[in-house]
Amino acid sequence: MVDLAILGAWAEFAVRWLHVITAIAWIGSSFYFIALDLGLRRDRDLGAADGEEWQVHGGGFYHIRKYLVAPEAMPEHLTWFKWESYSTWLSGAALLALVYWLGADLYLIDPNKADLAVWQGVLISAASLTVGWIVYDTLCKSPLGERPTVLMVLLFALLVVMGWGYNQIFTGRAMMLHLGAFTATIMTANVFFIIMPNQRVVVADLKAGQVPDAKYGKIAKLRSTHNNYLTLPVIFLMLSNHYPLAFATQWNWVIAALVFLMGVTIRHYFNSLHARRGNPHWTWAATVVLFLICVWLSTGPKLELSAEAAVTPAASRFVEAEGFEEVADIVLGRCSMCHAAEPAWEAMYWPPKGVRLEDEVQIASLAREIYLQAGVSEAMPPANVSWMEPEERAKIVDWYRSALAD
Repeated sequence: MVDLAILGAWAEFAVRWLHVITAIAWIGSSFYFIALDLGLRRDRDLGAADGEEWQVHGGGFYHIRKYLVAPEAMPEHLTWFKWESYSTWLSGAALLALVYWLGADLYLIDPNKADLAVWQGVLISAASLTVGWIVYDTLCKSPLGERPTVLMVLLFALLVVMGWGYNQIFTGRAMMLHLGAFTATIMTANVFFIIMPNQRVVVADLKAGQVPDAKYGKIAKLRSTHNNYLTLPVIFLMLSNHYPLAFATQWNWVIAALVFLMGVTIRHYFNSLHARRGNPHWTWAATVVLFLICVWLSTGPKLELSAEAAVTPAASRFVEAEGFEEVADIVLGRCSMCHAAEPAWEAMYWPPKGVRLEDEVQIASLAREIYLQAGVSEAMPPANVSWMEPEERAKIVDWYRSALAD
């Protein structure tokens, strides 16, 4: 018998691995080229070139020159940097579908906030990712495009509003993830719709023997700079699902907003350093203050949950399956000391990953995760601190598989 739960878990693992690898490639190239552009030497006669830099790496020396518009003649070979961005977004979209759409009842929809059907939650999730790009691109193409600071402030306001909006209907975990996906969509759309087409125009003009318009390079550089400042917050938001202190509080959307500000202060420091515009240590002090505010907000009031939740149709089969009462007793005895609204484990403020296993409804709703984490594997309890016996794990496996067989 094919175990779909195990296959699904490995599919998530494979896509997540791909997503991380492609993100490393995209972020690495983005950071490198921003640092290279800011650090170019322009204090010498370079002819048509805008700047140059000598670098050493891997036992060799590299002599790099940048042409502000284009070189006098088109080189025979050009390396285009685009697939890092596209692959990151595509793999991220696949992971969003696997985890949050297929697991919408558990990870996406919060009935305490909005009583949505699965299809409604998935539709809102998918449609919302395009909103940011449309608004942002419209602002960039307006006269505000000539005022980059004002443009960045408006973009920040848009992100804050979206974070608050997501938090009105989705779980805290989904809010953080979707805000990251919302931002990443803007970043990849910048590459696909603006940066790459502008570069193609410049190349086409060169091949036709025409002098390219400098505006195309200027626009592409502005969008690339925006991507540079958005990168660090996106990484935080993508990792946030591992930390309930970040997402399981009513102030999670404010924490997300402060993370965007921390991304600006950190990148401003490194960009200033690379551009040889001094060493602005104040940015680190500002970052620490913002971080401490996030820590303080994370200890605020917990999200209010309804007193009783109903068993969903998907979870009802696990309640009715043979062995459920015995498994529920096992989980309550071995897992609920940590996975509770108020964990009994010392120094644990929130249940790990926000997962609660305090009643039969919660246990049935998380049947797949219990099966994978404590049945077919020994991931939970960590280090087996509550002494779950092999026989108990076997009962969890039998219960889960019998539910699917019925």
